[in-house]
Amino acid sequence: MSEVKKVVLAYSGGLDTSVILKWLGETYSCDVVAFSADIGQEEELDTIEEKAMKTGASKVYVDDLKETFVADYVFPAFRANALYEGRYLLGTSIARPLIAKRQMEIAKLEGADAVSHGATGKGNDQVRFELGYLSIDPEIKIIAPWREWDLNSRTALMEFAEKHGIPVPVTPKKPYSTDRNLLHISYEGGVLEDPWNEPPEDMFILSVSPQEAPDKSEHVEITFENGDPIAVNDATLSPANLLKELNRLGSCHGIGRIDLVENRFVGMKSRGVYETPGGTILRAAHMAVESITMDREVMHIRDSLIPKYSEMLYNGFWFSPEMRLLQNTMDQAQQNVTGTARLELYKGNVRITGRKSDLSIYHEDFATFEDDKVYSQKDAEGFIRLNALRLRIQNLMNR
Repeated sequence: MSEVKKVVLAYSGGLDTSVILKWLGETYSCDVVAFSADIGQEEELDTIEEKAMKTGASKVYVDDLKETFVADYVFPAFRANALYEGRYLLGTSIARPLIAKRQMEIAKLEGADAVSHGATGKGNDQVRFELGYLSIDPEIKIIAPWREWDLNSRTALMEFAEKHGIPVPVTPKKPYSTDRNLLHISYEGGVLEDPWNEPPEDMFILSVSPQEAPDKSEHVEITFENGDPIAVNDATLSPANLLKELNRLGSCHGIGRIDLVENRFVGMKSRGVYETPGGTILRAAHMAVESITMDREVMHIRDSLIPKYSEMLYNGFWFSPEMRLLQNTMDQAQQNVTGTARLELYKGNVRITGRKSDLSIYHEDFATFEDDKVYSQKDAEGFIRLNALRLRIQNLMNR
């Protein structure tokens, strides 16, 4: 085991990183600087500095990164309509590059010779964190306790925490691994490991169940400029406050709950349950404005790139040259995506009820079923026959 003088730990205050903080100090006899990124965990951060110091940290950073998180990470992904395996809005994946980047900045400030994280050797986060670290400093030492220690289960971690007097939010009755930020909260582990088990209602934090949502629907208008949302119901808001407002609206109406079995980058399947209330509304509104402002061929090419973009983000390649290439393409496609979408929220559902834009390329004069002076329906005959030419030739050859 090589000598380490100071390590910066990505610290959430949960079971894993609380145990890791103590374990690092005992195992490496080094200073441990705890770093917590405030990206919307709310009350989870209320006592985190005090807790980290009591657990053995020599210094604690709690950095407010909410605006950066939404403006520079969430919004770019939503400009790309990112969606992993058709359902997952990538709430955890989007946060990891930002945390890794700031953690490396703190390591430089502190003169630390190592960084550490709480990701397990089975999951995706170890890849996301470490690809971020190594893209910034290829020589940095990385300590991944789950790949080193003999505490090979969460039961063992809870026993370690109890032995050392470390308070943790996980209990044998609720042994979920959770990750929360302004975009979502995720749940894994415990009873969820059996994909046949229905998630217990008392597990959910951000949203009411659709059954308990109001019996009256609510309408909301979201305004976009160049693919980014800038206002809700005509009120201009900062990126973080805008997403927070959409979370409030979505949570009230039971919107954004999903239960899925996904394919991890390391090769196994895992079951996760997610609440993404504001993001679910935002994606629907964004696509509604795109529908009247984006050129057909641009949209179709962009859509063909969404699975690859989402996979790269999920797998942790945010700082890669191929991601920069794709992000530039996605952003170029958003130049005219300016306008407003109107949506109805009701018992877990989001319904588009209107869309408008000064840059709209939808024109009633062309689309109308009434009499018009701009489109000759007879022109369609030649269009169809030319497109059918190869089919006609094929049929003649077969004869």
